[in-house]
Amino acid sequence: MARVEMTMPKMGESIMEGTVLKWLKQIGDTIEQDESVLEVATDKVDTEVPALHAGVLQEILVQEGQVVAVGAPIAVIETDAASAGTSAPAAAAQASAPSINGAEKPAADVPFVPETAAAPVAASAAQPQPGRFYSPLVLSIAREEGISMADLEYLPGTGSEGRVTKKDILDYVAAGKQPLAQQAAPAAPAEQPQAAAAPQAAPATAPAAQPAAAPAAQATPAAPATKAVPSISGNQELIEMDRMRKMIAQRMVDSKRISPHVTSFVEADVTDIVNWRNKHKDAYKKREGENLTFTPIFIQAIARAIQDFPNINVSIEGDYIIKKRDINVGVAVALPSGNLIVPVIHHADQLNLNGLSKKLNDLANRARTNKLKPEDLEGGTYTVSNVGSFGNVMGTPIIMQPQVAIMAVGAIKKKPAVIETPQGDLIGVRHFMFLSHSYDHRVVDGSLGGMFVRRVADYLEQFDPNTTI
Repeated sequence: MARVEMTMPKMGESIMEGTVLKWLKQIGDTIEQDESVLEVATDKVDTEVPALHAGVLQEILVQEGQVVAVGAPIAVIETDAASAGTSAPAAAAQASAPSINGAEKPAADVPFVPETAAAPVAASAAQPQPGRFYSPLVLSIAREEGISMADLEYLPGTGSEGRVTKKDILDYVAAGKQPLAQQAAPAAPAEQPQAAAAPQAAPATAPAAQPAAAPAAQATPAAPATKAVPSISGNQELIEMDRMRKMIAQRMVDSKRISPHVTSFVEADVTDIVNWRNKHKDAYKKREGENLTFTPIFIQAIARAIQDFPNINVSIEGDYIIKKRDINVGVAVALPSGNLIVPVIHHADQLNLNGLSKKLNDLANRARTNKLKPEDLEGGTYTVSNVGSFGNVMGTPIIMQPQVAIMAVGAIKKKPAVIETPQGDLIGVRHFMFLSHSYDHRVVDGSLGGMFVRRVADYLEQFDPNTTI
């Protein structure tokens, strides 16, 4: 018999932790390989985690509701496979970089040390929680906000085993980033007068006072752990945000904080597209059993424009720009709960209109029934939001981090327009729509952002009415 650790898998780009929602198996249950063991929630999706090994569930290391870092052990499974080194499998897994199931541990397990923090690091050895695990996201925020390692180790954590979560560090930043280490340092001398009053006890009292003072200082900022419930009157209703809405709110705030948003607008004549869809939608519905919408056509135009302007298909990491070869277009989908989720069409440039339509319908249907998989939500390089489906003519969308651009397509409206003909200009009725392109002004200037949305409009206006699907 061999005991193997089941670890928290990586469930998407930029996801470094997950919350255990529910254990589907209990201690002593037999588990088949690839059978779901627990449900996990991230800031992108709720999903079931399968076992990589068949066996019996021996230990549950993480309780429901706890937040766990990617790569951390969550359970122990006893398998039937013989192992030469079964005397200490857990110790071997901890000592080696890869975990037992083959998933590589994040390199950010090593605590982040700012370049200018040589002196505080030496002092941090006496801090209450030295060597505590910090997720790459927390370390990135600490680096951006100039939070020293000494202050980070004093910061109370609400995550598993006292770990600092993204919410903990953002709340600390919002509170003004008070230097916790400096607040704690003067606490030790405060105990010295009591030691001096009894000289015979001075040698024993003075050393003991310092470690006692540090936890007291740490406990002070931990007091406001729960937020006060707003006071409302009798003609108001108090509704607490659900978990997904809280995550959406946090991600939107983060995006506006990280990226300086600029939005460019273009109006496109899509009369040929409207006439083409009206001609084919009934036959397509009868043949495929699915609706033929405008969105696949928009995605196709965006993918072609990205090929023309590859600098839109990038992300930012520190002072580096990462250009993506794959064109993976995310599509915002409204859920029955009123929340939004963004599944991704991978390699959108390699699909024809029929392929895009079928992929889009599949993702949208599974999103609304909560059946998306983690891979359906990862790897997006650009996003489109169809605000026209709600009757809106235009919008100013917020960028999906770590992408640098997003496009909103508005409602299609009939308008009178001047039509140029060889015989002269005429007034006619045409179908128009607005394209709204929001982009990160750190790396996308107005010229690139404006030319890109104009190119998308050009592809829409040049749509071939003889296209087959």
